[in-house]
Amino acid sequence: MRTLNRDFKLMCQRNRDGSFATQHDRERLLTMVANQLHEGGFKNLRAQGIRTKHIEHLVSRWQAEGASTGTMKNRMSALRWVAEKIGKENIVARHNAAYGIADRRFVTNESKAKELDQGKLGRVSDPYTVMSLRLQEAFGLRREESIKIQPGWADRGDVLVLKSTWTKGGKEREIPILNEAQRAVVNQAKALADQGSLIPVAMSYKDQLNRFKAQTAFAGIDRVHGFRHAYAQARYAELTGWNAPAAGGPTSKQLSPEQKAIDRQARLTISRELGHEREQITAVYLGR
Repeated sequence: MRTLNRDFKLMCQRNRDGSFATQHDRERLLTMVANQLHEGGFKNLRAQGIRTKHIEHLVSRWQAEGASTGTMKNRMSALRWVAEKIGKENIVARHNAAYGIADRRFVTNESKAKELDQGKLGRVSDPYTVMSLRLQEAFGLRREESIKIQPGWADRGDVLVLKSTWTKGGKEREIPILNEAQRAVVNQAKALADQGSLIPVAMSYKDQLNRFKAQTAFAGIDRVHGFRHAYAQARYAELTGWNAPAAGGPTSKQLSPEQKAIDRQARLTISRELGHEREQITAVYLGR
């Protein structure tokens, strides 16, 4: 193994920032970075020796290859993570615009919400995968959260509490239990998991994740992130009294000042329930 590849691997092992998926993606990206720097003529480079010229070389290569804005942003995040860990934050520009990387446009008023197809769900034979899917639909959980959750611990009566070790970014949060359908899903999840998680006792998270992927692929259940969109849009209607723009409701320009205040508060609430910190990110789910 080349020196830089080894440095990055050890860096990732020692710094378990973010969710399992985030860690996996970061390590994969940094392996690519190390390989491409080697291909670019930077031999025997160590992580501590990375400088501005190395960052600029990578960015130029990726842009020449036609990497999308989203891909570029993900790669720049990985580079900034490295820069932070080696104590050289200034080797990477603070803003992507410095490299000519455009802002990614998330906002469309086209709905990406999905309902869980009961016919397809019936083709899923693993009860743990079934329950994870039902929790995603009922509470807008991310896939990782719906697998790692310990329903007995999470259930606090009127809210579902998610541990920091289950969530993206390591932030604990609460999601309200507002109706009988949600309560029924939580009770069924508790009965299945007993005092544990929705990972069978003899399996690891990675094992169950692979089973989840295989089961949903076989059943034809794809784009499960759409369940989060559906949750967000349903909550928006509950909180405001009208549909979100992505669900055919009025756009922000069509709202009165009073409605705009209600809209903003609803978006802040939904952002917290989905595990985000910024109101702006709700435009991805709700439109604008």
